Amino acid sequence: MNLLTNTLMWAIDIATLVGAAWAFIHCLRTRPDAYPAVGRQSKGLWLGLTGGATLVALAGFNPIGILGIAAIVIASVYLLDIRPRIAEILSGR
Repeated sequence: MNLLTNTLMWAIDIATLVGAAWAFIHCLRTRPDAYPAVGRQSKGLWLGLTGGATLVALAGFNPIGILGIAAIVIASVYLLDIRPRIAEILSGR
């Protein structure tokens, strides 16, 4: 049982790192005026949040601890809400 638990925790940690890094890189590459255009907070705030989430994942905090869950939520909100809206507005649709 311990091996299964450790493997699952490792998989969650890797997924969090990949998602948070992807969100941070996308945030770095996006124009600053796109965030207010979609009715969201500034680019600086999202850079700080996604960068912090990436650092939490890199530091290896427990993925089901408070910091790990915060990193998962931040990366998920950015990738599932902010990024699609920005892509839509930048594509001209």
